[in-house]
Amino acid sequence: MQDRDENAHYKSRIISVVAATGIALACGTNYAYSAWAPQYAERMKLSATQSNLIGSAGNIGMYASGIPFGILIDTKGPRWAVLIGAFSLACGYFPLYSAYQKGPGSMSFPALCFFGFLTGMGSCCAFAGSIKVSATNWPHHRGTATAFPLSGFGLSAFVFTLIGSFAFPNDTGDYLLMLAIGTFIMVFVGSFFMKLMPPASPYQAVPTEDEGRPARIRKNSHDLQSAHHSRDGSRSSLPGEPSTQNAQSDETSPLLSRAGEVPADESQTSQTLGSHKKDITGWALAKSPSFWNLFILLGLLCGVGLMTINNIGNNAKTLWHHYDENASHDFIQSRQLMHVGILSIGSFIGRLSSGIGSDFVVKRLHSSRYWSLVASSLIFTVAQVFGLTIENPTHLYLLSSVTGLGYGALFGVFPALVADAFGATGLGINWGAMTMSPVISGNIFNIAYGAILDSHSGSADSHHNICNDGKSCYSQAYVITLVASMMGIAWSLWCVRHDTQEKKAQRKMYADHQP
Repeated sequence: MQDRDENAHYKSRIISVVAATGIALACGTNYAYSAWAPQYAERMKLSATQSNLIGSAGNIGMYASGIPFGILIDTKGPRWAVLIGAFSLACGYFPLYSAYQKGPGSMSFPALCFFGFLTGMGSCCAFAGSIKVSATNWPHHRGTATAFPLSGFGLSAFVFTLIGSFAFPNDTGDYLLMLAIGTFIMVFVGSFFMKLMPPASPYQAVPTEDEGRPARIRKNSHDLQSAHHSRDGSRSSLPGEPSTQNAQSDETSPLLSRAGEVPADESQTSQTLGSHKKDITGWALAKSPSFWNLFILLGLLCGVGLMTINNIGNNAKTLWHHYDENASHDFIQSRQLMHVGILSIGSFIGRLSSGIGSDFVVKRLHSSRYWSLVASSLIFTVAQVFGLTIENPTHLYLLSSVTGLGYGALFGVFPALVADAFGATGLGINWGAMTMSPVISGNIFNIAYGAILDSHSGSADSHHNICNDGKSCYSQAYVITLVASMMGIAWSLWCVRHDTQEKKAQRKMYADHQP
């Protein structure tokens, strides 16, 4: 009977990860905005500024709604947030489609911005719910478990753009209808397969290392955890997670293996015992140095990535105007869409490899998960060098691919870092608070890029500025982001050092309690 319950519990956790990944695949469509924005602006008689404001409204919905829906997820569970996300996506994309079909004047500009905001809000709350389920159901494999929905989110723009290019070539209306229907169905159906595993589950009944120890060692382990509880108020396990003592043997097993199939790792246990911190969430985050450390680091690196993600179309247009004066508008637009796809694929690869790789670093190499951020910072540094030096637009794929890879590597590990630092119980609101950082940094770097590009541009008409000087039009912006990337390297290396020292202190404290 117990084996049957364990199998059912294990399958439920796997199904939940698959459902979370499917939901996330529908939540990254805001990154495909540039795939339909030019045609939409032309049809609706919108200026470039108005078009950008609609896209910005979607970004604000994505980032600014993280905290309120994080509270909902942590208090009521993820399913309600995911369902709200499904309906928000439909209620955002369908009116935009309807307005496009009816033409200019059919909907006010503020209304268009509002529905753009709904698409971002729906993506945010559904995606946050999928991350909550993955991180909570696999407390000792958070990097790997969250890597799947994170990678699906990164691949979303590529998947929907690819489908649209084959099914609805040059038909923005049908493409928007596909977004309205497709995102709703994927999120709505997926919500019924996501399930948070209760604390009392067969996952707790896995044989533990304590069962094979002498009574005196088991007592010392218990005394150590009691000492932690009395000293800093921390618990021996996170609420909503399995008992820490009972979960030790599963901590070193692969995500896709049965928990009882891999023998316990004594050294890993000695690392893990004594590392239990109390959950921190809400206003207590503001008093935590770890929160501000992660907040600033995320903002620094995410801002670097967003500058290229939001302006790769401008890069392509500027380089092609300088490289080939005869390049047509349609040809340049096709190059812009190509780079959107390249960014998305790079993000997918980066997210998947970073999440899984961080678990490998922690469990096999017994090192710090922060090494993934070092890798992301190094990749971003290489990307900025490409941005500074590429003059031939046929080589621009190097910038878009490496930027996508670095951006994916950043977000592939960050939810696991947040859960490790503050616990999984408050992950919804904690992740929502953390995603406020890109709102600030993204605007700073994008405004800098726009100001630099405008300073090199001459007015071609009432809505568009064109610069024909090649990479000189925007290279100063990449000097700024290159410095930021190098700061990210130094900062993340300091985080590795601090995390390593903290773990050494915990292991020493555990050893001191041994007989």
